[in-house]
Amino acid sequence: MDKLTLYIGNKNYSSWSFRPWIALEGCRIFFEEVLIPFDFPAGNPRIREVSPTGKVPMLVHGEFKVWESLAIIEYVAELFPDAGLWPKDRQARALARSISMEMLAGFRALRNACPMNIRRPVSRLDLPEGVMDDVARIETIWRDMRALSGGPFLFGAFSGADAMFAPVVNRLEVYDLVSAADTLDYMAAMKALPAWQKWEKAAREEPWIVPEDEA
Repeated sequence: MDKLTLYIGNKNYSSWSFRPWIALEGCRIFFEEVLIPFDFPAGNPRIREVSPTGKVPMLVHGEFKVWESLAIIEYVAELFPDAGLWPKDRQARALARSISMEMLAGFRALRNACPMNIRRPVSRLDLPEGVMDDVARIETIWRDMRALSGGPFLFGAFSGADAMFAPVVNRLEVYDLVSAADTLDYMAAMKALPAWQKWEKAAREEPWIVPEDEA
C-alpha cells in the first residue's frame, strides 16, 4: 500500500489538523506527518503548493489527495476497516457520523470566541451570546453517547467521533467552561490518550505565535 502523508498546521492552534491526526494516531494507523506552520499574516504560501484549497489538513495517499478533517477520517476508515475509526454497530456508526457532522457544521459561537490553544493558561473570558448554549449541547451529546455505550469514550473505545470533538476538549478546559463531573471525566479520558499527550507535548514546544488565536 502507498504511504499516507498528513499535512497539518501548527499543533498549538490548528483544530482542523488535530482531528484527523489524533484519529489516525489514536487508532494506530501509520502515517507520515508534514507540518507547515501558519507563520505568515496571510497564511503560509507553502500550503497552497500542496493543497488544492490552500488549507490543511490534507492527506496524500500515493498520487491521491483528500482534504477536510471528516473526509480524511472516512477515507482512512475505508482503507483500514478494522482499525476502529467508526463503531462496528450500524446504528452506533450512524450516530457517530451524525454528531461528527454536527461538530463540523455547528458550534460557531464557541469556535469564534474560544480558539483552540493548547498552551493557553486556564482562565475565563467575557463570553458572547451563544457560547454557553453550544457548551450545553456538547455536554448533552457526550452524556448521551457515553450513557448508550458505557464509555469511557463516546462509543466505548476511542473512535473518529472522539477525534472530531478533541479540539473542544481543549477549549472547554483552557477557557474554564465546564464543571460537571461526567464532562470532566470524558475530558480526562481524552487527555490520557498517548496520542493526545504526544500532540500536546509537540504543541507546547512550538515557537510560533498567532496573535489572532491568542484569546
